[in-house]
Amino acid sequence: MSTRCLIVDDSARFLEAARALLEHDGIRVVGVASTGGEALARIAELAPDIVLLDLDLGGESGLDLAPALARASPSAVIVLTSAHPLEDVKELVAAAPVRGFLHKSRLSGQALRDLLGPGQGSPEH
Repeated sequence: MSTRCLIVDDSARFLEAARALLEHDGIRVVGVASTGGEALARIAELAPDIVLLDLDLGGESGLDLAPALARASPSAVIVLTSAHPLEDVKELVAAAPVRGFLHKSRLSGQALRDLLGPGQGSPEH
């Protein structure tokens, strides 16, 4: 069974690149969203296993959106992503209802599977 992923990012280029990369790595991208409203609609409609959520959604904050997504789909694992280093946002990530953090440059199907796996809840550096 393949992992079903929803990607939430305001960059069309990143959405396209991330979808291609993850699908190549065996992660099924079931949908994408570029705003909080779209993300909430898609998570309810698609019931993904994992949500890859950008920290900075243009005028919105992924950190502010994470609790609403967690309430909308309690079984979905939320992973924050950003081009910013984890050190810059470590405390914010630790306080959010998410499984971890993945720097955009380290995105891969294996990295997401590692975060999904048992005992793999610590944020990546």
